[in-house]
Formats: sequence, C-alpha cells, structure tokens
Amino acid sequence: MTDQRPRLLVVDDEPDVCEFVAEVAEMAGYRCVALTDARGFETELNSAPAMVVLDLMMPGYDGVELLRAMARAGSQASIVLVSGFDARVLLTAEELGKALGLSVVGRFQKPIRLAELEALLRSQLGAVTRDRLPRREGPAVQRQDLARALLRKEFLLHYQPQVDIASGAVIGAEGLVRWQHPQWGLIFPNAFISLTEKFGLIDQLGSYVAERGISEYAELSRGGAALTVSINVSAHSLRDLEMPDRLAALVQKYAVPPSSLLLEITESGLVGELARALDTLARLRLKGMQLSIDDFGTGYSMMEQLRRVPANEIKIDSSFVQAQDRDAGARVMVQKTIEIGQSLGMRVLAEGVETPGQLEFLSACGCNAAQGYLFSRPLPLPEFVAWCARRRAAA
Repeated sequence: MTDQRPRLLVVDDEPDVCEFVAEVAEMAGYRCVALTDARGFETELNSAPAMVVLDLMMPGYDGVELLRAMARAGSQASIVLVSGFDARVLLTAEELGKALGLSVVGRFQKPIRLAELEALLRSQLGAVTRDRLPRREGPAVQRQDLARALLRKEFLLHYQPQVDIASGAVIGAEGLVRWQHPQWGLIFPNAFISLTEKFGLIDQLGSYVAERGISEYAELSRGGAALTVSINVSAHSLRDLEMPDRLAALVQKYAVPPSSLLLEITESGLVGELARALDTLARLRLKGMQLSIDDFGTGYSMMEQLRRVPANEIKIDSSFVQAQDRDAGARVMVQKTIEIGQSLGMRVLAEGVETPGQLEFLSACGCNAAQGYLFSRPLPLPEFVAWCARRRAAA
C-alpha cells in the first residue's frame, strides 16, 4: 500500500538534528527524508515534499541560496527555518522567503525545543495539503482557457465565515473565487489570478465575482442574519471610474443593502494605485458600500493608507496573526494595528486564525472579528448556509 502521509524533507548538516526532527515528524504523522549535504537538495525538491525543515547554514551553501532554489522550482512546500543565528537573522530569512512567494510557516533557533516543534508540525499537518493544486498533465492555462471559462460561467465563490469575537455570532462572509474546470476539477486562485492580470482579464473576472457575490447575498443571509459579503477587488480595477456605478446598479438589481457589500483592497496593491484610486474609493463610500484594507501590515506606507483611504475595516494579515505566539514583533504589530484602527473608528478583523490561543490573544487585544480555519474553511454556498444554521442552533 502506498504511504499517504505527507512527505517532510529535513536539511541540516548535523546528523543528530536530522534524526531528532525526523523522529518528531514521524510521531506527528509525516514520512521523512533527511539530508546532511545540500548538494542533493534540488533532486529531493523535484519529489515535491509537502514540508521542508531547512537549516540556514550548510557547508558550502546558505539558506538564502536554497530558498531561491525553491522559488525557481515553484515549490509549494511549507517551510520551517532553523538556525543557530540570532532571531533577527531568522526573521529576515522568513521575510525573504515570503517575498519570493514561498510559504514559510515557522522558524526556530537552535537548540529546537521538542514541544514547540511537535506543536508546529501537528498544526500544519492538514494545511500542508490543503488548497494545493494537484500536479496534472496537460497544457498550461492559456488566455483562451480563461476567456472561455468566463463566458461559460465556470467560476464560483466559496465563502469563509467572519465571526464577531465578543459574541461568537457570524457577521460576514468573504467570497473567495474558485474555478470549476470541466476536466481539471476545482482550481484554486493561486493558479489563475496572476494569469488573468497578465492576460488583461482581471476586470472581467472582478465584475463576474462581484455580481456572483451580490446575487447570492439573499441565500447567504437566509435565516435573518444581517451579514456583510466581502469581495476582493484588484487594485488595477480601482482605476475604472465607472466601477462604482456598476456596483450600485448591481446592489439595486438584487435588492441588497449597499452597506452589506464590503470591498477588500490589498494594502500592497494600493501603494502604486492610490492617487488614481481615490476618486473610485470615495464614490464607492458615497454610494453606501464599505471598504476594507486587506493584508494590512504587509505594504510599505501603512499610515499613509489609513490617512487617505476612506476604509471601514482593517484586516490584519494572517502572517502576523499566526506568528504572534512566537514573535514579539508580530504581537506588537497586531496590538498596534488594533489600537490604531479602532482609534480611527474602523472595525479590525484578523485573518488566518487557526488556534484557540490566537483567538484568545486577539480577544485580549480588543480585536473585533476573526476568520480562519479555527472556525471553518471556505465553503460552497449550500455548505456555508448549513454551517451557519448549525452554529446558530448550538448558540
């Protein structure tokens, strides 16, 4: 029988460390391969490990080179960085990995504590395969594939609940786009969003997603709950001065209160578009719709965004939420974001909440709302409605 456990690759020049990590990982539910020589790294990488535990300092190599190799290979592995260097070096390496598009989920200074390593590995066991596209044979996605999918309405939304921390009530749903391909099955956005931008189709996709979310609002709110539906908007689309009028027409067409539509714009996307976007952002608010600054804390001019963008909500990026239990800097970012947002009259929502400890910390800081796998993964519409009903019944 084929071993179905996720594969973990540990790369460390100390055999004792490799043995220790492998033993803990096996107990946590992984199957392990260990390398004490980085020369075999790229060969092992071709086998697509689900997780890589990587020492930053190997004889003849350094972790930065190996992170670059993973980025070149398009690795989707979850990465845990380890090193005997100080915490700032580890943090810098983590930020570099994320800037390269890699999934860095943790970091440890040596000596690694067994309990902390085991807790991280167990917490990631489901996530290492979650939302990952299976490798498939066949041609790469072309412009005509995406254009045809838009015409055939193959895109749909899965909804992730947003929960009020104080009361536990469901207050909103973020609509996350998926592509239901007739041959390839369900495709997640990391495989096609950048292509829609490259092929000049992002505005068409954005319009489709917005109408889908607005048209499904009545079903989302079935049972009398006054929810908001959050839709992601490309920064590129903010240059379209007609977008507020189109969205206003849609909420009127489907009899949706304008304030129930919350448009999420990434902070990093606003950096290059803010001057041209202010017209659109102001008119969206004047028409009664709400705005959220998504992934807050990952951009380059945070305070400038808060001063100029007429936002109702700040969403704390999941990287800070998930790092707060091991990173004092992340804790400060979370605390200060909550303080600043609320002092400006904004709602503060934390993304990527996965553990009770993270929720407890957010509650202690006075955060308003949260979403993440602690509550639910993104769900197809019927499953979302059923999930909300079960939660209300259990309250």
